[in-house]
Amino acid sequence: MSDSAPSASQLAPKQVAVLGATGSIGQSTLDVLAHLGDRFTAHSLTGHTKLERLARLAQQVRPRFVVATSPELAAAQDWSDLPAGTELRVGRQALLESVTALDVDIVLAAIVGRAGLESTLAAIDAGKRVALANKETLVVAGPLVMERAAESGAELIPVDSEHSAIFQAMQAGRRAELERVVLTASGGPFRHHTPDQLRQVTVEEALRHPTWEMGKKITVDSATMMNKALEIIEARWLFDLSPDQIDVVIHPTSVIHSFVEFTDGSVMAQLSPPDMRLPIQYALTYPERLPSPAARFDWSKGGTFELEPADPDRFPALELGTQVARRGGTAGAVLNAANEAAVTRFLAGSLHFHQIVPACRSVLTHHTFDAHPTLEDLIRLDQWARQEIQTWK
Repeated sequence: MSDSAPSASQLAPKQVAVLGATGSIGQSTLDVLAHLGDRFTAHSLTGHTKLERLARLAQQVRPRFVVATSPELAAAQDWSDLPAGTELRVGRQALLESVTALDVDIVLAAIVGRAGLESTLAAIDAGKRVALANKETLVVAGPLVMERAAESGAELIPVDSEHSAIFQAMQAGRRAELERVVLTASGGPFRHHTPDQLRQVTVEEALRHPTWEMGKKITVDSATMMNKALEIIEARWLFDLSPDQIDVVIHPTSVIHSFVEFTDGSVMAQLSPPDMRLPIQYALTYPERLPSPAARFDWSKGGTFELEPADPDRFPALELGTQVARRGGTAGAVLNAANEAAVTRFLAGSLHFHQIVPACRSVLTHHTFDAHPTLEDLIRLDQWARQEIQTWK
């Protein structure tokens, strides 16, 4: 018998649970899994509302399990074309079981918003590698999440392009040598709008992002810069930073995904064309780097990397993000819930674009702050903040 190490082709493929498989991150993940061939395979795909798409994805990918989290919507869906060997499971408990299964190696957490918190925590408690695309998990419950990850030995590898960039760039030095991180932001479609122009923004205008194709909620967050506020909070907990170590600059082409500065003044950045498949693959394969399906630069064409300060008057959400990162406790849960509810109202036409951030600030200011909340406290305040937004005028 040979005592040489087995080749990659002889190793069993890593089993990946893809949470939120029908969204843009989920579908990019399936592209990456197809590209990686027999090294990784989809163990389970989960979805909530877009179940017809989930069924089609199951036909293409042939996972072991398909999980539909809404029993009512699942009952109305035709599952007759599920491939042989793929089992349908239904409900929130089935979702939790899909991330804690012993044969799951990696959980790609891409359920949008606060709805992804419990399943991500379950994966962390089970000691899995979590490829984290759900920033709200750390926004809502950052200290609790990081404490439980330390207890279980779970790995949190960021998928957000900005946090993946920081994660990659930090490897150029020791943690003690890190001075600050700088998140880049496209500025969205309204970075040159005046306050009067912002008062006239329509839903259709807010959904036209200049560089990324994303779901409606995160596209609106990019337009208000609330996404960057949430990323400040995420970075604070994920990388154990002081809020004073986190800056934001505007970078309209979304090529520099973020950078870090070390104590000697050296700056390390991660650059690539805007394609989420690259940070997704890195989270799956880390610490290895493998050929990727993501787009590449054509260096023969040259180009410039435009950077400009983030205007706090035009983007007041940034100050909210720093404030919440500094306070911790229940502030993140309230801000996140208020923003999710406010964006829903904006998309429905019952709240103006320019009112989203003031509404969130009002709810945040008036909540009863707790520096050391339990998970139950956070969920209760999440529900309270959503109700408050419904009555805000």
